Amino acid sequence: MESIEDYILRITKLANRNKELNDQLQGLVGRYEIIQKQNEKYLNLLSEYSYEEIEERLKIPSKKRVKRFRMVSVLHATIKGFDRINGNAHSQKLIDALDELYLQFDDIAKKYGVLKVKTIGDTFLFAGGVLEENRTNPIDVVNTALEMQAAADACLINGDTEPFWKVSIGIHTGPVLGEPTGKKSSPYTLTGESVNIASRMGMACKEGDINISVMTYELIKEFFSLTENGKMPAKYKGFLDMFKVKGILPDLSEDSEGRVPNRRFNTKYSLIQFMDIQEDLLDILEQKLPENLYYHNIKHTIDVITEVELIGWAEGLNEEEILLLKLAALFHDSGHTIGYQEHEMHGAKIARDILSNYHYPEDQIETVCRLILSTKFPPEPKDILEQVICDSDLDYLGRSDFIPVSNTLFQELKERNMIGTIDEWNQMQLNFIRKHQYHTETARNLREVNKQSQIERLESLLQLSEKA
Repeated sequence: MESIEDYILRITKLANRNKELNDQLQGLVGRYEIIQKQNEKYLNLLSEYSYEEIEERLKIPSKKRVKRFRMVSVLHATIKGFDRINGNAHSQKLIDALDELYLQFDDIAKKYGVLKVKTIGDTFLFAGGVLEENRTNPIDVVNTALEMQAAADACLINGDTEPFWKVSIGIHTGPVLGEPTGKKSSPYTLTGESVNIASRMGMACKEGDINISVMTYELIKEFFSLTENGKMPAKYKGFLDMFKVKGILPDLSEDSEGRVPNRRFNTKYSLIQFMDIQEDLLDILEQKLPENLYYHNIKHTIDVITEVELIGWAEGLNEEEILLLKLAALFHDSGHTIGYQEHEMHGAKIARDILSNYHYPEDQIETVCRLILSTKFPPEPKDILEQVICDSDLDYLGRSDFIPVSNTLFQELKERNMIGTIDEWNQMQLNFIRKHQYHTETARNLREVNKQSQIERLESLLQLSEKA
């Protein structure tokens, strides 16, 4: 049985505990009153702003989105010579020359649209295909490397015959991840296996050489003189073949050292670049062409591009002539984004503006514009190039799908009040086909035979219409 002393002690403890709880409660009440006053103060301040302003200010900044680049050529360059500068009598001149070399590297990279990603001491990281995603970046980066090498070789001090500063370069092409930096000068930080391989290519490179991976080799081998340069172990890939870049192939170079591309080099380069131009322009056409262009649409443009290449090669044209025909075919109906009438003139203007941005020589731009204008109806070609594009533009006259294609053109003209009935249209087509002749031997062999069957089909349609 609990004694009186124990009972008093237990009651005393409970009383003290109640007092502690009451003190805590009073403290919480006091803090609550302070918080309430602060809250009223803040609400009064917030009342000065609208709900929309408050919501905008409360938005959480989105995380930087990492961009995946499918094909980038990464250039890893290292300046060699720092270990020899101590005690050199012309050390200050050498440092001044090095500063000038750094500036030249930047200018060369800008010339080829190559981005300088970062600089760490004597090491530089450049990348092609980042500022503008394209198919030509492996060629651009190798040209950049050759010019950097030439700039280093020309950096002579006090009549030296051998350059003091040498540059070793490694190049690899592959996918990379780019994290935006918010800086205009270096908009991305690049990461990924491709960056690591390029760095290892550079570290495995002899002083003054350009060392490339097998991936880059496959994309540039038709342009540059290359020799095998051993193998490099790569994680999960086994051994990667390496190649040394000696210069531009002799038949593609203006100079004996293989550093200046000639016109044939530029033509081969432009044939690859054409795919980028085509992709961009077709996107524009898809967005801007009127929906009621049932004939002069993207499909027709692609058909003409395909046909000029087929007929052009068959007629024995050279690479430059094929390039100019493909460009003209690509742009020949782009003027429809501006207007239906005089669309050839508008297309020539669009071609001139875009090709000028790609630094095409003026004589090639003039030829492309002339070819576009030659497609104006009725066609009157004056040379083999004009004959090829005119035959390609009217290729449908001798195809098995002539009737459905012809009907799309009728529908297009009908909605613009440029034609009467379907019978009138079929009669016009019949009269035109009877007089029309393809100009190139290739088109005549491919399509002339089928034209007779088209004449018979049109005559049959008109006879059925008369009976009805």
